[in-house]
Amino acid sequence: MAKVHRLISVVLRVAAAAAAAAAAIIMVTSHETTSLFGLELEAKYSHIPSFIFFVVAFAVACVYSLLVVLVPQGSAASRLVVMTDVLMGMVLTGAVAAAGAIAEVGRNGNSHAGWLPICDQVHGYCTHVMGALIAGFVALILYFLIIMYSLHVVADPTCPCH
Repeated sequence: MAKVHRLISVVLRVAAAAAAAAAAIIMVTSHETTSLFGLELEAKYSHIPSFIFFVVAFAVACVYSLLVVLVPQGSAASRLVVMTDVLMGMVLTGAVAAAGAIAEVGRNGNSHAGWLPICDQVHGYCTHVMGALIAGFVALILYFLIIMYSLHVVADPTCPCH
């Protein structure tokens, strides 16, 4: 039974690492240059602090997920992993929320603040950002499953794996 628990945990963590890596890579590759009224405008992820936070959070989540696979099941560190999984889930939630809020303003603008939408001018950039957000949501869902599964394994008194 312990081997099955370990296998499920490893599969979830590797899938979460892949989704987190995809989210970070897609966001990093999002940039587009356009000309508007004779001015050249460049849209890059690095121009927006929320997108930088998104990239850093998902890069850290990817590395963390792969490192946690190396923690022996049943060790004292494995209980600490549950807590750090929850922290990582909270950081990723904040990153997706921050990037999603900025993406919403970029797509629809804000008439109350006088902010115009930019996605009509830099459609490829906005498409990349949307792809990164989708991959980020997938990683976030996988992290939720990791947390729920880890809590189940730690709380199960019949399991010899902890």
